[in-house]
Formats: sequence, structure tokens, C-alpha cells
Amino acid sequence: MFKYLLSLFIFISTFGFSQTLTSSLDKTTLALGEVAVFKIQILDLDGKNVQIAPRNELLPFHFEMVNDSIAVQKDIYLRSVKFAVFQEGKFTIPEIEIKVGDEILKTIPYEVEVINTAKKGDQINDIMKNKEVELNVQDYWEMYKFYVLLALLIIAIIILIIGIVKWGRKRKDSPAVTTNQTLKDLEKLRKKNYIENENFRAFYVELIEITRGFITKQYQIPADVLLTDDLVDYMKNTNAISQENEKIVEDIFLRSDLVKFAKTIPTKEIMSKDFTEIRDFVKRSTKDVEAENLRNVSVEELSESDKSKIRKLK
Repeated sequence: MFKYLLSLFIFISTFGFSQTLTSSLDKTTLALGEVAVFKIQILDLDGKNVQIAPRNELLPFHFEMVNDSIAVQKDIYLRSVKFAVFQEGKFTIPEIEIKVGDEILKTIPYEVEVINTAKKGDQINDIMKNKEVELNVQDYWEMYKFYVLLALLIIAIIILIIGIVKWGRKRKDSPAVTTNQTLKDLEKLRKKNYIENENFRAFYVELIEITRGFITKQYQIPADVLLTDDLVDYMKNTNAISQENEKIVEDIFLRSDLVKFAKTIPTKEIMSKDFTEIRDFVKRSTKDVEAENLRNVSVEELSESDKSKIRKLK
């Protein structure tokens, strides 16, 4: 008799105070994209904590979650998962492990078959027929205005770059720029006080070096590599420099050679005069350049004002 009572007590303790886990799947055969519902229910929780996979992570990756809802009360845990599968074949919902308090519970596995219900040759009809719409200029502008504006911007940038390059090169190589830079170099030479200190050799070396560089840039004459006699002949043959300026350059260059080879010693007055004449020659050089540019234009293309200008320069 005691044994029967003990067995009854164990049965009641086991089943009367444990949790009840149930699961269900409303469909085991699905069409592509059809929604099915998988449910889990746990009864007699008695306030115990339920540990299970988080929301939207309960089922394997083939199952696309549509909705995952959870309801928990003191004695009941309910979970309803709506899902769809977008690939043909057979897929398994494995047994799911759930921890309730210190107890481990597991659901039963389910097999789901997904089929394509569309038949070969089925005609697919649009819900609404395509409607032809006539487009006007405004419509085309709205469609392509970004590309038009982008093309115009690129063209403007290219033109700007070309203009900057040409303008910058012109400014850099223009006669006025060369003249101004040479005048600055001459002013630096003057401030060295070579004339006052009678340092005639250093004075003429630097004066001739500045002048050679100026002639090379301003007149495109290779004065930086020619000897004095060759330079004089070159100037006379090209007629790029006016006779007045040509005479000044010739006299000062010849005197410089005599000074450098110690054949003559110039006075302060001569040094000052040579410096002033070279500076004036640099200032007048733009007229030589203008005259040369006009000579390169055919007479038929010249206006009366240009012809008058040439006669004055000559």
C-alpha cells in the first residue's frame, strides 16, 4: 500500500508541477512566398523565466520572417511566428531548445515543402496596360537637365583653364613684365654701391649679365651665349633693336670687355652714365618690340593708324 502511495506522489510531483510545452505549424506544404504560422505555447510557468532565441531569429535563414510576436504572462508563454519561403525545396524547422527556469524543453522538428504553383506556359497579364505619354520640352528638360548642366560646367571649367594658362603665359612672357623685372634687377645692382666704391669690375660683370639676360628674353636674341662682336653683328643683321639702342649696347659691351681685361679703368661718371643708359634702353625696349611685331604683319593688313605708327617708330 505504501508503494502505491509513493508512486502516486512521484507522478503528481512530476506532472502536476512541471511546464507543458506545445508547438504547431499550420501548413507543411507552401507555395513560393506563401505565409505560414509556427506557434509555441508553454503553460504552468509559475513565474519562471523563459530563455529562447530572440525575436526574428527563431527560424533558420531560409525562412523569411513576416512577423514575430511574443506574449508572456505569469503562467503562459505564447509565441507566434509568421514566415514565408522564396525557394523551392524541402526545409526543416529543427527542434528548438527552450530553457524554463532550470529545466530544458525542446519542440518537435517540422518539415516544410515549398513548391512553385505557376505552370509552364501560364500567361502573365499586367494589372494595367502601359500608357503612352507624350513628352514635351519641359519634360525632357526635367529628365536631362542635370546632365546638361554638368556638361556646361565641364566646358566652362575647360575654357577657364585654357584662358588662365594662356593669360598667365602671356603675362609672364610679355615685354612689360620682362622690362619691369630687369628694372628691379638694375635697382638691386645700384644698391650694391659698386660705383661709389669704384668696384668697376664687379659692376660691369653684373651689369652686362643683366643686360644679356634682358636682350635674350625681350628680343629673342641669344645674347647669353654670343661673344660681344658676334652679338653686335647679330643685332645689326636682325634689325630687332633700334639703332639708338643698338649703339648704346655696343659701346657699353665693348667698354665692359676692356674693363674686365684690365685694359682700361672707368671713372665713376662713366659707370653712372653706362648704368643710366642701360636703364633707359630697357625702358625704351617696348617700342622696339612693338615695331618688330608690326613689321611682321603684311602691309595690306595694316590700317592707316598702324602704318603711321611704324613710320614714327622708324
